[in-house]
Amino acid sequence: MELQQMRYVIAVAETNNFTRAAQRCLVVQSALSHQIARLEKELGARLFERTSRRVRLTAAGAAFLPAARQCLEAAERAAAEVAAAVGEVRGRLTVGLIPTVAAVDLPSVLKDFHRRHPKARVSLSVGASEDLVEQVRKGEIEVAFLGIPVTARLPRGVHARELARERLIAVVSPAHPLAGESSVDLRRLASEVFVDLPAKTAGRAQSDLAFAAAGLTREVAFEVTNADYLARLVGAGLGVALLPPTYVADLAGVTTIEVTDAPARVEYVVWGRESRTPAAAAFLELLGIEEE
Repeated sequence: MELQQMRYVIAVAETNNFTRAAQRCLVVQSALSHQIARLEKELGARLFERTSRRVRLTAAGAAFLPAARQCLEAAERAAAEVAAAVGEVRGRLTVGLIPTVAAVDLPSVLKDFHRRHPKARVSLSVGASEDLVEQVRKGEIEVAFLGIPVTARLPRGVHARELARERLIAVVSPAHPLAGESSVDLRRLASEVFVDLPAKTAGRAQSDLAFAAAGLTREVAFEVTNADYLARLVGAGLGVALLPPTYVADLAGVTTIEVTDAPARVEYVVWGRESRTPAAAAFLELLGIEEE
């Protein structure tokens, strides 16, 4: 059984298509199909059901896939450790981040990381804080940037370092009646229509909890997962939003207002409790975080 065969199986499973899998793996389809057929013969079981319309995993294929992924990850980790031993950082680095990360200039950090370690492969995964923590716990991503309410518990099962904390500000369209105000409070904002992140996410909770603590309710008419698009909806006059001031500083087409009793959030960087990959260790070092 060869690592290349496992890569081919994973590619077909993720694309549900032999042609797209071959394109991803940079091989001709006939070579990919031949290698998978050899592997199926060696295993004594078909890994895929093939029809003219679709390709899907068999029960045997579904059982094989997790082990194949673990094997490839172990092989890549071993190669990365060997490279690190001779002073070269390579391998995969997956960084998770919330849409409104602001405590770190991530593009600049990644630029510096790539300049120092050009052979490391970086991918970004944008999501909600609670989902990112779980992915770090499972080892699916190495490092994540979170934003959670100040009243929330520190994420468990991971290492965490606080980066910043700040009070949210109101963001409105320049044509909004509140645009000329220097400050407002939550009671005044409660009568407005809101644009916000999805319900039950940490980014949404910091505002929901603040209004509830003040005995107020509000209407969230628009829910979006992309914070930049959230700001576009606000700029179009569809509602108001509460966002971190550091993040809002880079937005155009909106007006900001101080909120006297605004909720606050804390930004953290978290990483796994297990031993770090060389790429993850090098990335955290750029953030001033040494091995613990």
